Amino acid sequence: MTPKLRWTLVGVAAVAALAAGVYFGMERAGTPASTAQAGAALAGLALPDPAGKEQRLDQWRGKVVVVNFWATWCAPCREEIPSLVELQQNYGDQLVVLGVSIDDPLSKLKPYAAEMHMNYPVLVGKDRQDVQDAYGPLFGIPVSVFVDRDGRIWKRHSGIASKEQFEREIKALL
Repeated sequence: MTPKLRWTLVGVAAVAALAAGVYFGMERAGTPASTAQAGAALAGLALPDPAGKEQRLDQWRGKVVVVNFWATWCAPCREEIPSLVELQQNYGDQLVVLGVSIDDPLSKLKPYAAEMHMNYPVLVGKDRQDVQDAYGPLFGIPVSVFVDRDGRIWKRHSGIASKEQFEREIKALL
């Protein structure tokens, strides 16, 4: 391999890594995920709950919001939900967890939420491009998006997280 080719490959890899970091929301803690997303997290979005009632996400402005994208068939999501239930119980006056199901029919949501003792709002995000636009592409689940009290995306986490990881992010926003 020639030095020119090697440096070209290094440059391409660096640009790809930078692009992936921006694309997947790997932002510095304490700053909004991106200028485009800042403030868009709660503004103007409404999703139905399992009863079909539209819930405006901006009704939770003023609280720290954890938007957790999940599905009933997702094993890591199932593992993560008990931590979210406990955190909602412990920080309920300052926090709201929103469980947004991205791939399930209404008929599955109510029984699943009851089985998992989900004590936070469960919303239907299936086939909602506006949700994808506001929170970025969801290539895998679970994905959790931390929203500050002003409705700005603060941080995004892809993949399963422990209760301690969630709590660290929540406490940073309280």
